[in-house]
Amino acid sequence: MLETKLDLVVVGGGPAGIAAASKACELGMKVGLVENREVLGGIPLQCVHTGFGVHVFGEDLTGPEFVYRLIDRLQRADVGLFLKSHVHSIELKAFDEKIVTVLSPKGVQRLYAKAVVFSTGARERTAFEIGVTGERPDGVYTAGEAQTLMDLYGLMPGRRVVIIGSGDVGLIMARRFALEGAEVKAVIEVLPYPGGSMRNVVSCLRDFGIPLYLSHRVVSIRGGKRVEKVVVAKVDEEMRPVPGTEFEVECDTVVVAAGLRPNVELLEKMGAALDPATGGPVVNETLETTVPGVFAAGNALVINDLVDYAVEQGERAAEGAHEFVSNRSGSVAWKRVVKGRNVRLIVPHYVSGERDVVFYARVKSPERRVFFELLGSDLKLYQQGVRPSEMIRLRAPSSAISNLGDRLVFQVRPLE
Repeated sequence: MLETKLDLVVVGGGPAGIAAASKACELGMKVGLVENREVLGGIPLQCVHTGFGVHVFGEDLTGPEFVYRLIDRLQRADVGLFLKSHVHSIELKAFDEKIVTVLSPKGVQRLYAKAVVFSTGARERTAFEIGVTGERPDGVYTAGEAQTLMDLYGLMPGRRVVIIGSGDVGLIMARRFALEGAEVKAVIEVLPYPGGSMRNVVSCLRDFGIPLYLSHRVVSIRGGKRVEKVVVAKVDEEMRPVPGTEFEVECDTVVVAAGLRPNVELLEKMGAALDPATGGPVVNETLETTVPGVFAAGNALVINDLVDYAVEQGERAAEGAHEFVSNRSGSVAWKRVVKGRNVRLIVPHYVSGERDVVFYARVKSPERRVFFELLGSDLKLYQQGVRPSEMIRLRAPSSAISNLGDRLVFQVRPLE
């Protein structure tokens, strides 16, 4: 069995993982990056639309262009790559020793590391998970599957399409199908408001005349060998179908764009505490989980709007791992971050007050003309409007949080 000693193992070679590995190497750590695909880059490789890199590079790039720049940075670092490799298990041998067992083309390998960064991304929710019943014909895809077929392999999944879910991925796929000549019959959203940004609602749906049904859900899929139609019904305030409101939409393809969930099975097996609101791990300001020396970043931590945020988190996790390995983390009196009015989730969950912290938050319901604020401080961020689909990013200086006791309460307050 091959054995390798490292300071840090990064699990997952998407943008967050590449950023974490590059940053850690620049800090002088000996780093191994494990990726189960044969190439690095993750999901942006199949995203031919723009919207990447505005914050990181100051340019509006496509997914592949963005990844190319990250890989160029990685190639200048001395990072050990383990491609086409699967992390089977992680054993906690000691406080600062983890044994990462990897199945690779070279056989079973053991990577001995002092710290681990999880940047394993997220998985898509399936039709089963959102309660769609009916037959099981050909022609039902997740948004990621459809995007892979179209943008990597040049294959059209179908010609008459219904999309379930109006998040940004669903909206972008609606436009992608329309640009390729398909007829997008409808985008169905169970919530009373779109799940994606208004910019994408306008540029992906309204500009192409694609109908958006809010407060509706697909209750069943019908078809023999191939999808023939879907049954759609209006829903009440409890998200239950209203009897008598059903109607049919003929189609040959159903694309499920019902959101993402952090891919944290290995973290869960290791005993890391999870946050039900994010689906990811509970972390402190260095993005360290409740398992010492194990960090999380990117969509494995919280589902991000922008890949730029994932890169930022990857670098922050690498800095935290460097502090841990250097024994500079020390004993800290952590302050708990509490969700106040109209805050559905917020990351990180614990802070020390000793350094500046970047918070990522989402609201429960849409509001206009509000402040996102930290109670008891002068830290306020004015927002023209907030929506559950749009992440709020707030940098808090240590001076704003160091004297606030053992609880930090964030809330959304209407402009008076």
